Amino acid sequence: GELHDTLSEEQRATTKIIALSSDDESDLQMMVDRVAEENDGLMLDYTFLSDPGAGEINRYGLYNQDDPRGRAIPHPTTYVIDMEGVVRWKMTEVNYRIRPENSDILTALEEIGG
Repeated sequence: GELHDTLSEEQRATTKIIALSSDDESDLQMMVDRVAEENDGLMLDYTFLSDPGAGEINRYGLYNQDDPRGRAIPHPTTYVIDMEGVVRWKMTEVNYRIRPENSDILTALEEIGG
């Protein structure tokens, strides 16, 4: 994916990109397949984790119970976590269409030496 492609060789060796979703595994696979189909076979190069009960999502207080579309979904959130498990940077956005810029994530990685 786009973020992985912007990482240096050193960052690729020390950085892992993980996506956590409340979708079940089959829905996640359908999304990966749809992205590949819509983007000339592009395969997303990060790990997807399924959290259909939203246990982890709720643990971080990210579940949006007031979604205007009528279904509770997690707020899109990006974390940069260091090797000790400390959150070093975070962006949470109520509007699911707004995501952090890759440059912001790369700056956070550079600050922790990742």
